[in-house]
Amino acid sequence: MRSAFIFFAAIGLWACRNDQKIDLLETKSAEQHRPIYHFTPDSMWMNDPNGLVFLDGEYHLFYQYYPDSTVWGPMHWGHAVSKDLVHWDHMPIALYPDSLGWIFSGSAVYDQANTSGLGKDGKGPLIAIFTHHNAPLEKTGSNLFQYQSLAYSNDNGRSWTKYPGNPVLPNPGIRDFRDPKVFWYDADQSWRLILAVQNHVSIYKSLNLLDWTLLSDYGQNYGSHKGVWECPDLFPLTDEQGIEKWIMLVSINPGGPQGGSATQYFVGSFDGSQFIPDHPEMYTEEKAVWLDMGTDNYAGVTWSNVPESDGRRLFIGWMSNWNYANRVPTQRWRSASTLPRALRLVSNGDGHLVASSPVSELRSLEKEGIELGNLSVYQDTSIYTSETGAMKIDITAVNPGSGLIAFRIKNLNNEYLDVGFDAEQNRYFVDRTFAGIHDFNESFADFFDTPVAYPHDTVKMTIYLDVASVELFADEGKTVMTHIFFPSAPLKEVLVLAETGNVHLLNASIREMIK
Repeated sequence: MRSAFIFFAAIGLWACRNDQKIDLLETKSAEQHRPIYHFTPDSMWMNDPNGLVFLDGEYHLFYQYYPDSTVWGPMHWGHAVSKDLVHWDHMPIALYPDSLGWIFSGSAVYDQANTSGLGKDGKGPLIAIFTHHNAPLEKTGSNLFQYQSLAYSNDNGRSWTKYPGNPVLPNPGIRDFRDPKVFWYDADQSWRLILAVQNHVSIYKSLNLLDWTLLSDYGQNYGSHKGVWECPDLFPLTDEQGIEKWIMLVSINPGGPQGGSATQYFVGSFDGSQFIPDHPEMYTEEKAVWLDMGTDNYAGVTWSNVPESDGRRLFIGWMSNWNYANRVPTQRWRSASTLPRALRLVSNGDGHLVASSPVSELRSLEKEGIELGNLSVYQDTSIYTSETGAMKIDITAVNPGSGLIAFRIKNLNNEYLDVGFDAEQNRYFVDRTFAGIHDFNESFADFFDTPVAYPHDTVKMTIYLDVASVELFADEGKTVMTHIFFPSAPLKEVLVLAETGNVHLLNASIREMIK
């Protein structure tokens, strides 16, 4: 009897260990494309960043979230907080769907003066204003299924109460009426709300965040209209000469420069009531100006209430594209955010452009790597092998006038990603044609390029790679490209390509990125 017990106990122990091995393999497979230093949901579906606000030393990141599937569905607001924009703590779901509808995109502000009257114990509340999306009403054919509602928090965003008088901005009869971005307009000590309304944006004013008055519309005759306008933002930036301009961001789907979804922007002036673009001739359908020329930066907006002493306009986007977001080959979770970025206004001849740079806090994740100086390469040369496929590459090279300055990041399965500069065409490029799995979308595996914003004698590129994404910041962020990809194993080896002759690197560094 004892022998039989030992036998069956051994069988049970073997089965348990085998199950553990299977679970470990399944977990590894399910997590193989999860980035190391980008924000992702702990599990299930995520898309647009929402409610970006800074308060009491914490950056709040709310986001469109569906906790029951890795495919888009009834929207909630997920929530995470960070002290440094790099290390994020997941919080409980902030806002759940209710009888008024799903919780679509919106924004959050700190009502410091308690203009809403919703504060507590002498302190103003956090206010979230969002779109309620009434799916049953939409199915009836009504145009009234989207309207703007409010929730408030008096414990630094840990719990939220929906305003009993919702909606605070009813639908006037317009089918696409969503994505409110609220900000304080200091000139007249009142609030502004910018809203995506089909093919334009509408600007509203309020003294208390509860009662809103329409001031103006913008955009019917400006920018790209190949898709519905979404997720607007409006904020001031000052250039290197002290000139202030107002920037309007508008995401659009479809109609992006590389197909699918993308974010365009306008530079102009704002008098509290109307936005007027500088150089209107720049903002035609054919000449739309894009914040990111890659495929995978959408619905990005900026943080509110960042201290003036910080001096930055901080931005984050959803790192995916509606062309394939529901079908990418991740299993337990879906989608990541872009790196947080600081937006800058840069003079460009008679006008201005918006440049993007990764936030300086990312330097805390850099590990020692390699430094290369004054290197000439005459044949394809391997210069570094990463531990994980998460790394930062900085390059300054002589502009050869013709040929390529290109880097190939590859694995042992003959998969690779090419990133670089085509001097003859004067264009930066990312080629993910052979970077891994692509059968979920026929146009995913492709070559993407964009013209140089500022031609120079030297070429400067900063490239962030994170397991399944690449973010290229060229010429100090004046040209930006963001792309995701899905290799069967991490791309770890970095090569300098010399297909067209000599490549002269003035200096280069590669650093491992850790978390």
